[in-house]
Amino acid sequence: MKTPDIAIIGAGPVGMALALALHGGPHTVTLIDARGRGASRKDPRVLALAHGTRLTLERLGVWGHLPTTPIRHIHISQQDGFGRTQLNESDYALDGLGHVVRAGDLAAALDDAITAASIPVIDHSEADVDPELHGRVQLRRTDATDTLDCQLVVCAEGGMRADDPAIRVRDYGQHAVICMATPAVAHGNTAYERFTPNGPVALLPCGTDFAVVHTAAPEQAEAWLALDDTAYLAELQQAFGHRVKLIGVSPRERFPLQLRVRHTPVANRQVWLGNAAQTLHPVAGQGLNLALRDVWALARRLNAATDPGDAQVLSAYLRDRRLDRASTVGFTDTLVRLFSNDLPPLRGLRGLGLLALDLAPPLRHFVAKRMMFGARAWP
Repeated sequence: MKTPDIAIIGAGPVGMALALALHGGPHTVTLIDARGRGASRKDPRVLALAHGTRLTLERLGVWGHLPTTPIRHIHISQQDGFGRTQLNESDYALDGLGHVVRAGDLAAALDDAITAASIPVIDHSEADVDPELHGRVQLRRTDATDTLDCQLVVCAEGGMRADDPAIRVRDYGQHAVICMATPAVAHGNTAYERFTPNGPVALLPCGTDFAVVHTAAPEQAEAWLALDDTAYLAELQQAFGHRVKLIGVSPRERFPLQLRVRHTPVANRQVWLGNAAQTLHPVAGQGLNLALRDVWALARRLNAATDPGDAQVLSAYLRDRRLDRASTVGFTDTLVRLFSNDLPPLRGLRGLGLLALDLAPPLRHFVAKRMMFGARAWP
């Protein structure tokens, strides 16, 4: 087996995006995945892609192959409290504040591009990174074991054990229930973010329906899964009140929600990306968007380097990403902790905050650009 300069462990969207960003550069790349080829195509989740992510996917040549739904308006409010704000694409001269895509469709477009670029993929292979021999990867398959001595190893999935001292963990005590919901009237490409005492609830326009992300305590989420569609629809409708009328829901799934952050996503000849570097709460939909900003910044550094695993190259990447990474993690964590409770003083402060966003265009524009482009708050 030929050893690549760069081994990327994890052939999900983040790993595939990095492989495509490095394609045509000075370094050979191989993707390694424990699953079968194309497993990510079956991902049932729905993703909100920021405008900055659209620009990255355009550069990678996959945007035109994605069936996306633009978000032209975002309505933000809180249940049983005053204050609301709305963001509109017309304020930013953009075709969409963001776009919604099924995770499986994004994975399929990236996988097709990997095939077209003839980037090697080793599937059904467990990969162990040797902590002493930096850059060495042990591949274990049912019929063989191989060793790769690479200049750089990028871990793009997994490896976030709660007992690892290199990982900061915050359990939000919430699960996300996801499904599709049918509106009574056309959604008009409006996304809704609603803060409730149980946790945030989002409706994202996806085709003619809404993708639902409904958060609550684990026992409440379990109870929602046990309801029939009519009873669950009533629960979801209660969360949104009169702002939007829903007439049907699809079968539901749930996922536990935690904040997991690797303190330093760089080591000797090793980088962690995506959910191997940080796993965020889905509020404001920043997880994948942050990961793809990391991907693009890392690819720029590696493509300009003679030795992609050189310590100075990786340190420069870390400096590039420190502000955006810390501020995005802090932003999503603060939103969850401030808005996922029913304390009267905080409810009033939340209302004042939403009112301030609505009455102060510069502040509202900064928040919108922050969500679209990261810490720079500008393209």
